[in-house]
This record gives sequence, C-alpha cells and structure tokens, in this order.
Amino acid sequence: MAKRIDSHRRYDLDLLRYLQVLVEEESVSQAARRLKVSDAAMSRHLATLRIVFGDPILVLSGRRMMATSFANRIRDRVHNIVREADALVNDSETLNLRHLSPRFTIRANDLIVGAFGHAILMGLKQDCPNCSIVFSPETEDPASEALRSGRIDLYIGGTDDLRPEIMRQALFLTPFRAMVREGHPIFAQGITPQTLVEYDHISVSRKGRLYGPIDTVLQERYGLVRPIAIVVPTYHSMIETVRETDMILPLPDIVIDRLPLSQVQLAAFDFPFNLPPVATFQAWHPRVDSDGVHCWLRDTVLQVIRRELVRFRSEGIE
Repeated sequence: MAKRIDSHRRYDLDLLRYLQVLVEEESVSQAARRLKVSDAAMSRHLATLRIVFGDPILVLSGRRMMATSFANRIRDRVHNIVREADALVNDSETLNLRHLSPRFTIRANDLIVGAFGHAILMGLKQDCPNCSIVFSPETEDPASEALRSGRIDLYIGGTDDLRPEIMRQALFLTPFRAMVREGHPIFAQGITPQTLVEYDHISVSRKGRLYGPIDTVLQERYGLVRPIAIVVPTYHSMIETVRETDMILPLPDIVIDRLPLSQVQLAAFDFPFNLPPVATFQAWHPRVDSDGVHCWLRDTVLQVIRRELVRFRSEGIE
C-alpha cells in the first residue's frame, strides 16, 4: 500500500509531468525519449517520484514494466493537473476550437478505424463541431516520411520503422485470439498446438506476409508449421468465410470484443501458448509537438481510446 505523502515535501509541475509520462508509457526509456531527456535522467526522476509518493510507480512484470495500482489510480488526476497547468501557461494563446474547421489526416489500419474511428470523431466534435477526419490507409510509404512532409497529421499503429526524431505515445497493448465458426471441431478435440495446425489459417497482412509471431512460437517451441491458406489485407471480408469453413482467423481482442459472436455464428478461443501483445501508439512530428490544436487532437485520441477500451471490456460483447 502506498505511504501517506508528507505535506512538507515539495514537487513541481515538471515532476508531475514525468509521472504522467512514465505511467502512460510504462517504460523509462520510452518516457525519456518522449520528453527528450536521457534514460539516466528519467531514472533519477522516477527515483524522486518513488520517494515523494511513497510508491514504486513502475514495477517489473516479466520483461516489461507496468504501473502500480496506485499509479493507475492517480493517472487521470495527474493528467488533468498537467493539462490545466499548461492551459494556464498558454492562456494568451487559448484556442477557440468552436470557431475552427480543421481537417485531420490520420493514418491507421482498418482495425483501429473500425474500433475507434467514430468515437474519435465524436470526441473531437464535442470541442470542435466543424472538424473532420480523413483516415488514410497504411501504405508502403513510411509513416515517418508522411509525418515529416505533412501528408498526415498523426499515425496510429504499431510499426517499428519510425525514425528516432518522431515522437510517440503509448495507447494500449492488445493480445491476439483465434476466431472460428460456431461448433468448430477443434473445441471437441481440445485446443493444443497440435490440433491448431490441423486446420487452414487466414493471415491478415497489408504487406502480404505469410508468417508472424504465431508461426515463430509453433516452430521454435513445438516444431510445427501452421498451414496458411490465404493472405488478405484486411479482416472484414473474411468473417463470412470463417463462418462457412473450418479455417482459423487470428485477430486482436479489440476486434473480437466488438463482435456479437453468437449472433453471427462465430466463436473465439485463446491460443494454447503465450503470444507477445501488439503495442499500439500514436506518433507525430516534433514540429507540431507544442501546437495547441495538435496537442488537443492527441489528448482527445488518447482519452477516447482509453474510454472505449474500458467500455469494450466491461460490456464483454460475445
């Protein structure tokens, strides 16, 4: 349990900003990169925060860090304090969003657009009724170059190909599950690595890649090869196919959790081994990092996605 904070301890806004970013990123190195300080400096700030709040703030969980329950509990309050403080500092440049008509170009794949696109638009329109969004599909054109040239305002996804100067903010981690038709024979057999490879699989890859983390685990741990029958750029067109065949379609939780599975004669199951979750973040070019409208865009995207994730998981759509 966190210790009571000594009322005589002093901390400034910058320390709260470090706290906000450390809890959001759940990584010392990524927090350091986002705030443009060294890893050593960020480690010192974390040590100070642990003393001030009497709580570890971040703890090891396997190979990665995760925020403590105390840190998660105060996260939104800290975020609001920092945002309000920034608003006071920038009061002379306060934006009247209701009189603006920005059009934002956001690059994201169909999973992100399908899960969060409408909610993001509605969240933006609450403050800026005349805004609009162009969702640009992922292409072979590197996201870094599109951000640098201004062809897109924001990237939402999980690519690791971004240049070092591109700024990013973690949004969420999502695990994968498998989707099959209702009554699929694998349920009667038992879901094991061996039964998993008895059926054809669908691979979703905009770059046409046949294999990924699932295949690595099957090969390295079990000496098995998954039969890939078809590769598609998006998952939407495959839902009907899955319902009519014995093929297996791996999908992120953010997709499966939104589908009324029983109503469309589909079912889902966990893979019989651990898979690394997909880390999704938003990224932008440093030139717009302090831009008021862009800050508001990023803040709204972050808050909307967090709210929607809570809703998905609490409703447990099945």
